[in-house]
Amino acid sequence: MNELAQRLNKANVGKVWLNEPLKHHTTLKIGGPADILIQPKDKEGLITAVNITKEHGIPYRVIGRGSNLLVRDGGIRGAVIKVGEGLDYLLVEDDKVTAGAGFSFIKLATMIAKQGLSGLEFAGGIPGTVGGAVYMNAGAHGSDVSRVLLSAQILFDDGELATLSNEELNFSYRTSVLQKERKGICLEATFQLEKGDREEIMKIMSQNKDYRKQTQPLQQPCCGSVFRNPKPYSAGRLIEEAGLKGFRIGDAQISTKHANFIVNLGNATARDVLALIEHIQQTIAEKYGVHMHPEVEVVGEW
Repeated sequence: MNELAQRLNKANVGKVWLNEPLKHHTTLKIGGPADILIQPKDKEGLITAVNITKEHGIPYRVIGRGSNLLVRDGGIRGAVIKVGEGLDYLLVEDDKVTAGAGFSFIKLATMIAKQGLSGLEFAGGIPGTVGGAVYMNAGAHGSDVSRVLLSAQILFDDGELATLSNEELNFSYRTSVLQKERKGICLEATFQLEKGDREEIMKIMSQNKDYRKQTQPLQQPCCGSVFRNPKPYSAGRLIEEAGLKGFRIGDAQISTKHANFIVNLGNATARDVLALIEHIQQTIAEKYGVHMHPEVEVVGEW
């Protein structure tokens, strides 16, 4: 890894760390070390970092703000590429908005609302980056990325750089083509929005944000919703009705505010969180015959 780090630094791709604890890079504040962590300074730096890493035969994975991620306590072998600062640019052209993959999704929604553009009101309380939102088709309040995304620039694992349309991204509930048929990194996304009444848009944004503050434990370390809603049911409602609200294993606790959130009370480990996830799945299956499918991505080694 030292040789790889030296090449990356010589190529001036951005920031490079060796054996960096990933708990410092996830919203759950959990995760063992990455052998090497790379934060590209721009799009070209990211592409160069990927190419150099592949030349060394080192596996890599990409993270954003780590808001939908649980890294096991042994960390991640190989390289982790963090898309954030450096890919957080924004371009507004009339009713089309292009944002770098590292741009905060919440910040984007807020800034666009202030300019009287409608379509991203649902994103006012969704943590993470634009790239992550595209990757998982993030959504809330009856809408999601697939409703407003025009296209996205993708760097595929085979080195191809392509711009995919909304249809080509093959969106479905909390998924996209990037999770299924063809792995790739979202570099930037263009959204087709609509001009509207600024005050009304800001009002809806404010209501959505207030609702999230009142109903979700956003002041505590968490990874967002843990389970996908097993339609027609609500994951949070099933967990609460099963009497699991507040249940804890170690320092991992089912939130007392929203049952589909697991919070880190201070020193939770990934093992604690996964044991809690398994307990929820087993309890709900026994009580209701419903399989709970995690929304959070679990990566790394024990």
